[in-house]
Amino acid sequence: MPLSPGVSNTLPARHQKSRHTRGASGMSRLTRSMPLASRWVMGSARAGSNGAQHPGVWLIGAWQDRHSAGCWVPLMSQMSLGVHPLVDALAGRIRALREQLPGLEPLAVDPALEAISGSLDGEQLFIRNELHRSRGLRKLHLETARLGAGLQILHCVHFPDPRYDLPVFGADIVAGRGVVSAAIVDLSPVTPSLPRQIAAALAERPSVPFSEIRELPPWGSIFSPHVLFVRPRTPEEEGWFVEEVAAFLEILGQASATVAPQAWDDAATVARWKGQLRYCQQQKQNDKTRRVLEKAFNPEWANTYIETLLFDDPLAPRPEI
Repeated sequence: MPLSPGVSNTLPARHQKSRHTRGASGMSRLTRSMPLASRWVMGSARAGSNGAQHPGVWLIGAWQDRHSAGCWVPLMSQMSLGVHPLVDALAGRIRALREQLPGLEPLAVDPALEAISGSLDGEQLFIRNELHRSRGLRKLHLETARLGAGLQILHCVHFPDPRYDLPVFGADIVAGRGVVSAAIVDLSPVTPSLPRQIAAALAERPSVPFSEIRELPPWGSIFSPHVLFVRPRTPEEEGWFVEEVAAFLEILGQASATVAPQAWDDAATVARWKGQLRYCQQQKQNDKTRRVLEKAFNPEWANTYIETLLFDDPLAPRPEI
C-alpha cells in the first residue's frame, strides 16, 4: 500500500502518533530491462495467474518522502550490494514461511516486470518481483528493491481467493544508509470486520514497545485495528518487527490451511470479491505512486505496472473450469 507522507490519521488506541517530513522528487530515467537469467535465478514459473494484484507500493510515499522519488528497486545479493539487515532478514523470513503454505506454486511473471534495471541521478536502480499462489491465497507478491548503495524497499502482499474468508496480508519496509524510516504490517479485512479466528489471534498478541509509531495515510481505513506502522530505532526493534510480521503470516497461514471454501456464487464470496476490488481501487487513488513511477519510467510503463502487477483488480468469481 502506498503511504503518503505528512498526513495524520486515527491510529489504533494502543499506538501513539508521530510526524515525518516531506521530501523532494527527482527520478530520472529507465535505462533498460534486465535479462532475467543474467541477474536472478528464479524458481520455474507456471502460467495460472489471474493477472496479478495489490500493493507492491505500500511505502512509495515514505520512500519519496525520504529520498527524491520512489520506485521499487530489488535487491541483488547481500554480498554484492550490502543489503540492510532488516530487509535481508524479513525477505528470508517471508520466503521461509511462504514455503510452508499448502499448495504453494509459482505464478508466471512478465519478464519485463520480474527483473528491471534503471538509473536515478547516476545511481543504479533494481527491481525484482516474485509471484506465487497457495491454498486460499490467489496471489503472493514479494517485491524487493534497491537504489544505489543506499535506499532499499521490501514490499509483500498476499491476496486471498474470494471464496475463502481471509484478509489481505501486507508488509513493507523502507531502509537507507543504516536507517529504517518506515515499517508496516497488517491483515486487512475485505469485509467490515476480520474473520473471528484471525481477529481473536491478533487480539491475543502482546503489544510491542516500539519507540516511534508512525501515522497512517488518509486512506488508512482499509487497515485493521491491529495494523502496526513504526520506525524501528534499534537492531532490537528491527528484530521485533520481523517477529511481528512472522506472527501475522503464521496466523494467516494457519487460517488458509483450515478455512473451507464457499461456492463461487455464494453471497459471501461475492461480497469478499467486491471488498477486495474496493481495496485495490482505493490503492490506485494514491496519485503520488503513479507520479513517482511515471518519473522513474514513463506514463505507459507506470500504468502497466500498477494495473497488471501492483493493484490489478481481482477477477470476478466464476465456476471452476
